[in-house]
Amino acid sequence: MLLDLARTASFLLSLLSLYWVTIGAFFVPGSRWQDRLSLALLRLALAACVCFFSGFLFSRPSTPSHPSHRPRRPPPSLVSTLPVQLFFWTAAGIVLLFLGSWYLATSSCSFNPTSDCTF
Repeated sequence: MLLDLARTASFLLSLLSLYWVTIGAFFVPGSRWQDRLSLALLRLALAACVCFFSGFLFSRPSTPSHPSHRPRRPPPSLVSTLPVQLFFWTAAGIVLLFLGSWYLATSSCSFNPTSDCTF
């Protein structure tokens, strides 16, 4: 029972950490993209720690209520757990969106060089 509560709490914490990464990568007004990139990478590393710890809890087998009961299948690997997969998908999405926003920002400056293009 305690393992189930820890799994739930760690999964919610991993969702919050991924939300924190996404907000920090895109919604910081008035900051340069180099500053947002370095801050986003740091936040992504912290979110990776939280998600992998949550994945470790998810990969642990639940203890049976009776010693004679054995699990029918082996516990999942760390990479196949939901928090770790959610981290990989979110990281890929953030990278694609960040590169797309960087490309749009640089291409709009090349078309209009008189605009205020500070990166």
